[in-house]
Amino acid sequence: MTIKELNFPFYIKATIVLLGFFILLSMLYIARSIIVPLVFAIIIAIVLHPVVNFFVRLKIKRVIAIIITLFLTILVIAGFGAFFFSQASLFSESWPALVDKFTVMLNQTVAWVSGYFDIDAQRIDAWLLKTKGELINTSGASIGQTLISVGGGVVILFLIPVYIFMILFYHPLLLDFIRKVFAKSNPVQVNEIVTQTKTVIQRYLIGLVIEAIIVAILDSTALLIIGVDYAILLGIIGALLNVIPYIGGIVAVALPMMIALVTKSSAWYAVYVLAAYYFIQLIDNNYIVPKIVASKVKINALFSIVVVLAGNALWGIPGMFLSIPLLAIIKVVFDHIEPLKPWGFLLGDTMPSLLKIKPIRLKRMKNKPI
Repeated sequence: MTIKELNFPFYIKATIVLLGFFILLSMLYIARSIIVPLVFAIIIAIVLHPVVNFFVRLKIKRVIAIIITLFLTILVIAGFGAFFFSQASLFSESWPALVDKFTVMLNQTVAWVSGYFDIDAQRIDAWLLKTKGELINTSGASIGQTLISVGGGVVILFLIPVYIFMILFYHPLLLDFIRKVFAKSNPVQVNEIVTQTKTVIQRYLIGLVIEAIIVAILDSTALLIIGVDYAILLGIIGALLNVIPYIGGIVAVALPMMIALVTKSSAWYAVYVLAAYYFIQLIDNNYIVPKIVASKVKINALFSIVVVLAGNALWGIPGMFLSIPLLAIIKVVFDHIEPLKPWGFLLGDTMPSLLKIKPIRLKRMKNKPI
């Protein structure tokens, strides 16, 4: 009996698949310090590849074109970082005043809860003090870990440009390797899959960047019109969090609402913020995402939430930001490979009509005499 003739039962196949999946997740978690910057570099390299090709078409050598592209990218990121930190410094200067106003609001809330629910105010204060002490102890214990993470982040910042340069430089070699590995059966189909997948991924990732810029402008403009403090900073944070679907949107609207409650005399400003962000989300979901991000790579809500939580558990905050682009890349690959198309359909948000799904009716088996 040859290996091809072996036919294992379903429970053995399922066990092998689950064991392999567990080993893969363990490897991704253990090697996260290597894999996370590499994944970031691959995604950024995919976005920058059209820019490199543009300079190459201008008769510039490929190495020089990559260096120019990286220099311009670092310049843009540095400018954005300087602007972001300048806004954050203004926020930090006003932090003590915000804490004082928040403390006053908290005391008023405690008094209202105590009177309305007939609960002793001292018990509420004791619970708040206990919670505050636990948070302080927890944050104090995590200072060392935070310093280690910051140090690792600085190392990653130096590694990512090197990775990007290498990926862009060896781009033809990597594509040729993929074709040689998977092109034994049908080289034309493999070449078409590689080309289409790369094009769709580039459009999707560039669309995400454009979406973030548009949402940041809309959020900041809305907050400026309402009169909320730190509008530009909150708008940028909201646009970055908007990359994380559903969960990021809730946090993005909660931050300006809290600032509005603390800094404004009326709670109506928080309602105005909620209404403005809801209107912006309608524009984002119904126009920006379908027209700019590309409707072919839309992920349904169930897998979006699951993969964001899984990314956070696996790689922390970077995993939350990487989860959706990685899932989109996986869906694009699934959609272009015939045996994997059902899995790509499962990840998408195309809802089949219930009228087309016909229930399977089991025919009654008549007992026949033996």
